[in-house]
Amino acid sequence: MRFKVALLQLMPGQGLAEQYSIGERACREAARMGADLALFPEMWSTGYEFPQEQEALEAASIGRDSFFMKGFSSLARELSMAIGVTYLESYGAFSRNSLAVYDMHGERVLDYAKVHTCDFGEERVLTPGVDFFVKPLETKEGAVNIGAMICYDREFPESARVLMLKGAEIILCPNACPMEINRLSQLRGRAYENMLGIATCNYPQGKPDCNGHSSAFDGAAYLPELPESRDTCILEAGEEEGIYIADFDMDMLREYRKTEVHGNAYRRPEKYGLLILERVEEPFIRKDRRR
Repeated sequence: MRFKVALLQLMPGQGLAEQYSIGERACREAARMGADLALFPEMWSTGYEFPQEQEALEAASIGRDSFFMKGFSSLARELSMAIGVTYLESYGAFSRNSLAVYDMHGERVLDYAKVHTCDFGEERVLTPGVDFFVKPLETKEGAVNIGAMICYDREFPESARVLMLKGAEIILCPNACPMEINRLSQLRGRAYENMLGIATCNYPQGKPDCNGHSSAFDGAAYLPELPESRDTCILEAGEEEGIYIADFDMDMLREYRKTEVHGNAYRRPEKYGLLILERVEEPFIRKDRRR
């Protein structure tokens, strides 16, 4: 079984209607390229731009019943291809940095809001998500268990670990930041230590503070037919705008997870109590940290 994720490394436009139009064209091209799922970079509805004033922030946020979200739902059904739509979500009186995945029938199968918001920067005006979720995604070749983390979530090993423990096989990771060697190494590590695939979609060079390099890691480091460990990177895009297909070999990954030593095979959770304590001590105390 193959699972093909189209990473839509696109330059944003101006306004919601143009964002939808650019995204629609890209999704149609991704479907022609044989993708099972098309993934947008972080907060595509605004091009990762959002005001800091509450009234303007609310006005820029959209709900599930907006033309933007309904449009991608209908498009997924028309193309028989799942679409991972990122957006500034209207959440009651608040706003969240969110991802919705519509399956090949246009049904909304996964909702996720960024848990680790960048409270040291402009995301301090956003409301963090409450948990990580894993759902089965139907494809033409079978179901794949997908989860999600968004950009800064990647920098916490707990994000991918919780998703692995909940059964994720592939993690979708929308992104909006410079993907340099250390951030790419984080993704490589998350995939390796949890024996799962990670597909990351970034904005291209030209979008401020972004540089492309959307990537995919399949997490399978050792194969019986190879004398040495293999590179788990199955895709790294360049800086330019484009649609890049990450082709995950699900059969290989599932066999690998049955025999290798990482993931949840030999963990000792009874020893990890310190990980769930909420205290923060020097040198990690930050005045702008939110609970």
